[in-house]
Amino acid sequence: MTLPQAVFIDKARARGGIFMKAVALLCVIVFLVSAAGGCGGGVTTATVSPAPPPPTTGTPTVPPTGTAPATVTAIAPTAAPTTTPATTTVAPTPGATPATTPAPTSPPATATATPTTTATPAPSPGTTAPPLPTAQPATGQGTLYLTDDGPTTLDPATAAEAGSGAYILNIFGGLVRLDEKMIIVPEIAERWDRSPDGKTYTFCLRQDALFHDGRRVRAADFKYSWERALNPATRSTTAGTYLNDIVGAQEMLAGSSRELTGVTVIDDSTLEVMIDAPKSYFLYKMAFPTAFVVDRANVESGAQWWQRPNGTGPFKLKQWQKDQLLVLERNAEYTGEKAKVSEVRYMLLSGSSIQLYQNGTIDVSPVGSVFMGLVTDPTNPISRELQVYPELSFFYIGFNASAPPFDDVKVRQAFSYAVDKERVAALSLMGVATTAYGILPPGMPGHDQRLAGLRFDPAKARQLIAESKYGDVSRLPPIVVTTSGFGGFISGTLGGVIEEWRRNLGVKVTVRQLDPERYVLTLRQEKDQLFENGWIADYPDPQNFLDVLFRGRAHNNTGEYGNPQVDALLDRAAVEPDENVRMGRYREAERAIVEDAATLPLFFGRSYVLVKPWVAGYVESPLGYPLLNKISVGLRPPGGLKVQ
Repeated sequence: MTLPQAVFIDKARARGGIFMKAVALLCVIVFLVSAAGGCGGGVTTATVSPAPPPPTTGTPTVPPTGTAPATVTAIAPTAAPTTTPATTTVAPTPGATPATTPAPTSPPATATATPTTTATPAPSPGTTAPPLPTAQPATGQGTLYLTDDGPTTLDPATAAEAGSGAYILNIFGGLVRLDEKMIIVPEIAERWDRSPDGKTYTFCLRQDALFHDGRRVRAADFKYSWERALNPATRSTTAGTYLNDIVGAQEMLAGSSRELTGVTVIDDSTLEVMIDAPKSYFLYKMAFPTAFVVDRANVESGAQWWQRPNGTGPFKLKQWQKDQLLVLERNAEYTGEKAKVSEVRYMLLSGSSIQLYQNGTIDVSPVGSVFMGLVTDPTNPISRELQVYPELSFFYIGFNASAPPFDDVKVRQAFSYAVDKERVAALSLMGVATTAYGILPPGMPGHDQRLAGLRFDPAKARQLIAESKYGDVSRLPPIVVTTSGFGGFISGTLGGVIEEWRRNLGVKVTVRQLDPERYVLTLRQEKDQLFENGWIADYPDPQNFLDVLFRGRAHNNTGEYGNPQVDALLDRAAVEPDENVRMGRYREAERAIVEDAATLPLFFGRSYVLVKPWVAGYVESPLGYPLLNKISVGLRPPGGLKVQ
C-alpha cells in the first residue's frame, strides 16, 4: 500500500506495514464438511498437528515531507485533477450491482531490539483455519487518545493509501484477518476448505457475524461487495490488484460482465470462490480492505455513505469532524477479539505529535528522525517509553521508464551508480535508516542478503552516460523529480540524492511538488522524469512487492517499467507449489529488476513509537498499524492526560 509522503521522514501516520521474514508453525485443522457442501451442517474436527511450513513472503507509500528547504529550483505544478475521490452511487440495473466511486511513516532504522514477528504461509490444499478465540471481556474500559491527519476515505473499495487503511481495518472486516504476527486468522469466515487443485475455496461464515446495525452478514453480502469493487463505475484503484485472481474479475474490470462468475453463494453461510490458478498468497489478499464486506443498504443511502459506515469490525465510527476529531467506539457485538477500551479518540491535524505527547494530550506518538536524538538520549526519561518495531516498507526514487531520458536503461543505471546512499542516509536520517540495495525488505520471505545491487561508483556512472544514446550529460533533456508537499520544502533524503547527481554527474535536477492529499491518486498521471515514493506491505509475500510494483502494466507500476523476462518469472513464481523454488524465482526476478535499474532503492523502514506507561498491549504489525482492539488503558496519574 502506498505511504503518503509525510510518512517518509516525519512519521505521523497510524498505519504502515510490511512483512517480517519468518518460519512459523501452522496448526493445521482439517474439517470434514457435510456432503451437501454447505456450512449449515455439523462439522467434524480431525487430527490437529503442528507442521513447520516453509517461509513465505509480502501497499504504496509516499515520500516524507521534509523540514529543510529544497536546494534546487522548485517548478510550479502543472494542472492536476481537481476532483476528489468523492463517492457516487450508481442506480442498480437488472443483473448489475450498485457501484460507488469514491499518512506518513518514519524512516527505517537498524538499532534497538525489537519484538520478533512471524509470518505463516497460507494453508495448504484441504486445510482450514484455526478456531477463533472465545473468551472476551464483557465491556471495554477507558479511552485511548491518539493524533493523526485523518482518513481520505472510509470506503474499503477505493482506499489506496495507508492512512485510510488504518481506520478501515478497525471499522470493517473480511473473511479473514492478519494478526500481529501476520498469520491468517478467521474473522467472518469461521473456517474454510481448499480443493486439492488449490483453485476452489469454500468459506463457512459465522452465523453470529453482524453489521454494526445488528443485521447478520450473509454470503451474498460478500459477492455484492466484490462485484461493487470490480465495477468500473466504482473507480477502485485496488480491485484489479487484490481481487484479480478470482474467476470473472478481469471481465468485470473490463466492463464486459456484470457478474463475478467465480463466486457462488451456496447458502447464507457458505461462499464458494474459484481462482484462476493455485496461488499460495490468495488468502492474504482476502485480508486486504478491498475484500472487506460492506452493507448494500448503507452504500445505496447516498454518495457520502462512507462518512456513516455500517461496518463489521471491532470499532464503530461514533463521531467525525473533518480535520478536528474522529472517535471510534467499541463494538460489543464483534465476534473476534473485542476491544479492551471503550473509545479511541483521534485529535486530527493538531500539530506536532511529539509535543502533544510531551504535553500529555495523547497516549501514543510516532517518532520521526528529527526527534531521534531526543527520544534515544538515555538521560531523557522519555527514552524509556520508546518502542521499536520492524516494518516491511521500502522507499525509493522511481524512474519514468516510458519517456526520455530514463527509457534508456544505461541512463537509469548511471543515475543509480551516482548516488552514495550511505552518505545520504547518514546526513539526512541521522543513522536510523537501513540502506536499500534491493526491493524486498529484511524480514520479508524471499529477501536476498547476497544481493549487492548497484553500489556507488561515480566513474561507472559517467561511463554509462557516455555509452547511452545521449553520450554526454549536456545532451540529456531537462529532468524534474515529482514529490509531495508545498512551499519548496522537501525531505533531506531527496535533497541529498539531488546533490549526489549534481556532484557526481554534473546533472541539475529540479523539483515539482504535488498536493500531499492527492499525491497517491494523481502520481501515475502527473509524474515527471523522476518521482519519490514508498511502499508498505499488505501481506508477507514477495508477490506484494515484485508483482504489484514491477509487472508490466500493473496499476502500481508507476514508472511503467516493463521486461517480458521478469513478467515470465513472476508468472511462474505465482503458481509454483514448492515454496523454496517459488522464493528462488522471486529472487531471480528481483535481481533482474535491480539490474535493469527499474527504480533507485533508498532505504527500508522501521517504526519508532512513544507509548505512555499506562497503555498496555500496544503492538505494531510489521505492516505498520497497531491492533487497537488489543490495547488497554490503565489508571493515569493525576494530570497524566490533558485533553484539548
